[in-house]
Amino acid sequence: MSTSDQQGPATRIIHNQRHQDAFGSPYSPVYNTTTYRFENTQALLDVIEGRTPGNLYTRWGTNPSIQELEQGLARLEQAETALAFASGMAAISATLLAHGRQGIVCVGDLYGGTQEFLKNHCMALGIDVQFLFRGELSQLEAHLQAPGKLVYFETPANPNLAILDIAAIAELAHRKQALVAVDNTFASPVNQNPLALGADLVLHSATKYLGGHSDLTAGALMASAELIKPVIAWRKNLGQLIAPETAALLSRSLRTLPIRIRQHNENALAVARAMEQHPAVLKVHYPGLPSFPDHPLAARQMQGFGGMLSIEVEGGQQAAARVADKLQVFLLATSLGGVESLVSQPSATSHHGLSREERLQRGIGDGMLRLSVGLEDAQDLINDLHQALD
Repeated sequence: MSTSDQQGPATRIIHNQRHQDAFGSPYSPVYNTTTYRFENTQALLDVIEGRTPGNLYTRWGTNPSIQELEQGLARLEQAETALAFASGMAAISATLLAHGRQGIVCVGDLYGGTQEFLKNHCMALGIDVQFLFRGELSQLEAHLQAPGKLVYFETPANPNLAILDIAAIAELAHRKQALVAVDNTFASPVNQNPLALGADLVLHSATKYLGGHSDLTAGALMASAELIKPVIAWRKNLGQLIAPETAALLSRSLRTLPIRIRQHNENALAVARAMEQHPAVLKVHYPGLPSFPDHPLAARQMQGFGGMLSIEVEGGQQAAARVADKLQVFLLATSLGGVESLVSQPSATSHHGLSREERLQRGIGDGMLRLSVGLEDAQDLINDLHQALD
């Protein structure tokens, strides 16, 4: 193990080894270049045919700004390599198309956009897609009798923060010659490292915690070079590449990710503890609370419990909507992971398309509010929730 492999995430991302600047800048400039000139045809062929490193065409991913970002992303997840995309859904769709053609088995709750892609596009292309509720995990082995399938899940899940055992699922999947892909968006690489727990591919909506400021849209995939290779062609041919300007902005954001995540963790735990004591709150979903059913598993596979939590308020959907409308520090908005705190009602946003029965089956109560706890002073957030609930 090299010295850099033993370093913490903050050191690894700040001291990105790819960075080199002839003028001594600690960070690279933005390379807006789309194409690159060569001294002669042989030099061009050497790059195309892989004999020498070099850049050819930015849509193919050969751009210094994008490559520097990708090395930083790989080092955060301690992966061999990484790919950056124009959005989280670009990363997810390219990965599913590259590795899911022998069949995809989804476990637990998924982001609505992922479900839409699986149902409306993967199935239309003839890909076998199966969905298992978290309580149906015992059926997973039966769905993996044919080799080459892809097991896909999120942990923590949206919006009830349910935790899935990455190591146990990976052990079963590998025994059945299946791959495991984990959406690690809610946790971030600071709080959870699925590759170290046995997963094969890790995905992020970099729009969320990796970006962290609600000012960019991006996605990321981290894995071995062997598993990344087939995804590269899908990214190139579907035109899913991140723009160099966005790549540079995301690289800047990554340098503060560890310290931001620590504050998200601290604030969310304080809010969760306060909400657990409020008489109008029926239930708090947060992996860091000992009362949370999955707390022992979360404590085993996570280094921190994240900035996301959900509460269920007394009075159902209308009461939850009134609380959301009265909040003043929390902003009523979709998305998550930014420095500002956000509130959304899953029954009106992310899971609006499901029937009430389907939502309840997934553990999404009528009065649920999802909170993305930001970096404000924790007591101000607690006071805001109290005034809205009262």
